Amino acid sequence: MKNLYDDKKATLCENDLDLRVYTSNLLGRSDELVLHGGGNTSVKTIIDDEEILLVKGSGWDLVSIEAEGFAPVRMKTLLEMAALNTLSDSDMVSGQKAAMVDKSAPNPSVEAILHALIPYKFVDHTHADAVVTISNSENGIQDIKKVFPSFLIIDYVMPGFILAHTIYEMTKDLDWSSIDGIILHNHGIFTFDDSAKEAYDKMIEAVTQAEVFLEQNAKLQIASSYEPSQCDMQKIVKVLSQAKGYTISLNINQSALASYYASQDNLREFASRGVLTPEHIIRTKRVPLIMEDTDLKAGVAKYMKEYEEYFKKYANDEVMLNAAPNYMVIKNLAVISFGKTPKEAAIVNDIVEHTMRAVLQADKLGGYKSISEADSFAMEYWELEQAKLKK
Repeated sequence: MKNLYDDKKATLCENDLDLRVYTSNLLGRSDELVLHGGGNTSVKTIIDDEEILLVKGSGWDLVSIEAEGFAPVRMKTLLEMAALNTLSDSDMVSGQKAAMVDKSAPNPSVEAILHALIPYKFVDHTHADAVVTISNSENGIQDIKKVFPSFLIIDYVMPGFILAHTIYEMTKDLDWSSIDGIILHNHGIFTFDDSAKEAYDKMIEAVTQAEVFLEQNAKLQIASSYEPSQCDMQKIVKVLSQAKGYTISLNINQSALASYYASQDNLREFASRGVLTPEHIIRTKRVPLIMEDTDLKAGVAKYMKEYEEYFKKYANDEVMLNAAPNYMVIKNLAVISFGKTPKEAAIVNDIVEHTMRAVLQADKLGGYKSISEADSFAMEYWELEQAKLKK
C-alpha cells in the first residue's frame, strides 16, 4: 500500500487538529482502507485546561473531513463511561453529546469511548480490505496472529459500548508500549502514536503486511475480460421497484471480477456468506438475491419470504425493514446493485466490489467466513446504524 504522507504538506499544518485532518484525509483517499463513511480517527488535546478528545463526527467521510467535522468530547466522561458494566446505545449517545464542549459540533463517533481508552494522542481506525479478508476466513484468527504477532487481537463483539468496555477490561493491566496496534476480528484495525505521521505510517505498514500475505497465499487469477451480456433492465427496474415501493436506479457490474464471481459453482451458497465488515450490512443486507434462472418475480418473492423468516427468528420489538434485496447476482451474467438514486446504487456496488474480491481471496485461505447470522441481525437492526441511514 502506498504511503501518501507528504512532509512538505504536513509542515503547512499549524496545530494537532490540522495534522489530524491531513492524515484523516490521506486514509480516506484509499478505498482499500475505508468506504463511504467507514473508519474513524481522533486526536487528544487540551482545551481550557481540560483534556478533550477530538473524534470524527457522524456523517463525515474521512476523505473530506475538515476541522469542524471533529466532535470535542471530555475525556473524563468518556473514560468514566468505559468503566460502566452496562450502557444502552441511546444513553451512550446522549452521554457523549452532553460531554461535548461545543454543542454545535456533530455527534461523536460510536467508537469515541474506545478512542479515549487508547493512551496515545493520535488514533487511526480503518476497515482495511486486506486485514478483514484475512480475518474473515476459516483460519482467520491463526493467520491474523501470524501476520500481526505484536497486535492485540479482539474476537468479534458488537461495535460501540460493548466493544469499548471489552477492550477496557482487556487492557486494565496492559503495557501499551508492548503492542503496535489492535485488530478487531471481522471488523478492522487500529494504529496509534503520539505523532500523526507515525500513527498513519503504522497503518500503512500494517496493511501492507496483510497485502503481502495475501499476495503470497491468496493471489487471484481472473480472466482479463468477459463478453458482456444484455440484462433486461426494464424488467429488473419494474419488479424491484414494486418490491421496494419506489422507482429504483440500477448499477450493473459486468467487470472481469463481477463476471468471474457470478460464474462460480453453487452460486447461491457461494455468494450468500455474509458481509465483509459489519457496517456494510445497512447498505447491502446480509445476502444478495441470487438468480440462477429467468423467473425474476418468483426469485424476489422467495428472497423476501426468507428475509421475513430471518427477521422473525431474531426480532424482539424491532420494526422490519423492507424485505427486498439491495443487490443481486445473476448466474454467468452480472452483479446488479439497487438504490433510490444512481449515487446510492453506486455506493452499494462499491461495497460489493470490495466484498467480492475478499470472498475469493478468503476462499484460498480455507474458506470465507463472516460474522454469524445473529450478529448480522444485531448490526442490521442496531439503533445507531439505523440513525445513520435516516440522516
